[in-house]
Amino acid sequence: MSGEPVRGTVASWDDENGWGVLVSPDLPGGVWAHFSVVRTEPGGFASLDPGESVLFTWEEAEQDGYAYRALDVRRAGRN
Repeated sequence: MSGEPVRGTVASWDDENGWGVLVSPDLPGGVWAHFSVVRTEPGGFASLDPGESVLFTWEEAEQDGYAYRALDVRRAGRN
C-alpha cells in the first residue's frame, strides 16, 4: 500500500459503470479506480477524463484483472 500519493494519468474512464484505469510509471499494469475514491466538490459528480493528470494512493488488490486498486484519487494540482 502506498502512503504518499503517486502521480499518474487517467488511461480510461467509464461514467456509466463508475470506474476506470489509472497508469503510472511507478506501478506496472494499471490501477483500477472506482468513482467513490475520486475527490470531488461537495455534491459533485465523481468523474475523470482520459489523459487527465492525477495523484493517487493505492493498495495491492486484485480487481477486474488489475493487480492494484486506487484508494484516494485527486486531480493533480488540487488538494
